[in-house]
Amino acid sequence: MSKNKIQKTLVEKILDKQNIKYESVTFELDNEDEKDRHNIYKTLVTIGNKTGPVVGVVPLDMHLSYKKLAKLSGNKKIGMVPLKDLVKTSGFEHGANSPVGIRSLHNYPIYIDNTALKQQTITVSAGKIGHSIIINPRDLAKSVKAEFGDFAVKEE
Repeated sequence: MSKNKIQKTLVEKILDKQNIKYESVTFELDNEDEKDRHNIYKTLVTIGNKTGPVVGVVPLDMHLSYKKLAKLSGNKKIGMVPLKDLVKTSGFEHGANSPVGIRSLHNYPIYIDNTALKQQTITVSAGKIGHSIIINPRDLAKSVKAEFGDFAVKEE
């Protein structure tokens, strides 16, 4: 039972159908708390030279290592999906990519960085800008059939 009357996103509907526990949150885009940047995860859509689209989920305060994700996903190299092709590739606009929704729309391989395993919960987009979900990383991986791997690097 939701306390607010906000329409559920596709991501939330999918998780409800899978009986996976999560908490919905909304936030102001200008009001990011620095201490929470490591618990917030961004969903990045890349293209591998062998596999095609590959999804990487990394903490907001870290970068995706193309080299490490390429190796993990069986590619020689990967690069970001061009912004103009993002909606066509992922189904989401920039800033709203969610591993849950991408899995339901496409069968892309999804990788979550190992840093998530050190946390009880992480925050990922609910498929709409300013709307996120807080979820156990193992539950998230189960939902989207993701693998964990070491491919995030610290910001310099």
